[in-house]
Amino acid sequence: MVLLFPGSSGCLQRGTAMQTPQYLRRKAAGAYLKEKFGFGSEKSLAKLAVVGGGPAFRKAGPAVLYEPRTLDEWALAKIGAPRSSTSDEGAAK
Repeated sequence: MVLLFPGSSGCLQRGTAMQTPQYLRRKAAGAYLKEKFGFGSEKSLAKLAVVGGGPAFRKAGPAVLYEPRTLDEWALAKIGAPRSSTSDEGAAK
């Protein structure tokens, strides 16, 4: 059976099975960010979930779930432009 599902570009793509999103619990999401980007933790994600400014998440009962794609987008948005000195106030020109 051939199924159509949304691809990464938003267009429908053919596939043989539904692709389900992979979710990470908060502890695993913090470890994922730390390993891939060098910053982030379970505690920082918990605080940001309360005060705002963190990555989007879902709830399944008491569990907080993050999608790796959303974590990647959030982390990349937090990384600033290259600088040539710590005294630079903005990006290197």
